[in-house]
Amino acid sequence: MAPPDDNYIHQQIGTLTAKVDMLIEATRRQEEKSDVSRSSMHRRLDEVVDRVSKVETSIVTVQEDVSEMRPVTDDVKRWKLMGLGALGMIGIAGMAMGVTFADAIRRIGAVVLGK
Repeated sequence: MAPPDDNYIHQQIGTLTAKVDMLIEATRRQEEKSDVSRSSMHRRLDEVVDRVSKVETSIVTVQEDVSEMRPVTDDVKRWKLMGLGALGMIGIAGMAMGVTFADAIRRIGAVVLGK
């Protein structure tokens, strides 16, 4: 058996080394891209957390404002109902006075005309 050609073995080892170096470089680039992607994802997630916390704070503030407004709103509704009742009473009183006044004018007219 003849010994293998040293140049051929060195060439094959060089080719393997180059391919391994290429794989290592590709893996390194993928890791860098993954790091950038993860960094971007964490940054966006932090922004979402900040926005959600601001929304929660706003909701708490709005709930406090609404709870403070509720008694005032109930009072205004009560005043409105009282006002409508008063208007109704004024309307009935005005109608009664109008009928009474009309009857008084009719009687005066009957006396003046002699009927």
